[in-house]
Amino acid sequence: MPSSCSTNPSLDSPLFFGSTLRICADGGANRVYDELPQLLPDEDVPDLRNRYKPDIIKGDMDSVRQEVKDFYAKMGTKIVDESDDQDTTDLHKCIAYIQDCTPNLEKSNLYILVAGALGGRFDHEIGNINVLCRFSTMRIVLLSDDCLIQLLPKTHCHEIHIQSSVEGPHCGLIPIGMPSESTTTTGLQWDLNDTEMRFGSLISTSNIVKEERITVQSDSDLLWTISIKKP
Repeated sequence: MPSSCSTNPSLDSPLFFGSTLRICADGGANRVYDELPQLLPDEDVPDLRNRYKPDIIKGDMDSVRQEVKDFYAKMGTKIVDESDDQDTTDLHKCIAYIQDCTPNLEKSNLYILVAGALGGRFDHEIGNINVLCRFSTMRIVLLSDDCLIQLLPKTHCHEIHIQSSVEGPHCGLIPIGMPSESTTTTGLQWDLNDTEMRFGSLISTSNIVKEERITVQSDSDLLWTISIKKP
């Protein structure tokens, strides 16, 4: 099993408890603290919050409430205050922490799942997508209730295995940072064949996965996005 880390932890138990490290990006701790009792109303609230406590709360501490920070600190959560750094986002700070704590990163089987990274303010969304580009050598997945996003660096030919029970069929490939002069795919309803993509012209949106194995090769970094099925 690959090791994984999550920031702004999901309440899906296998995802949360299967992670080796759980980090809340600043105000994400408020959401975990506030929403747990609503999602699991029959459980004892202090026990619930302790069971789903993050390992670390990290950021510039402008969003997390004092009562939340104090509660988790008493439960053993590590608080990392980086309020002196205003040039990077809270998510960037969390990913940098994971990177620094992972020896032999290139050889590790590390996946980082980021819940709550999409939706809300558009500048926050774009900032989170920028983190994918800043840490392009790390495998990071941004999750929302509706979709997931990950970066496909141009340095690799990518093979994506679709879990059709939980994701799809809608998907997209979007050039990020620069136009793609040539992108080729297999396994999609509308495959690309040495296709040029750029903003202001063609980009691959509302495509459909047709196979359980998708391949993507491009001369530019691409964002891969696929819909998530509602339970």
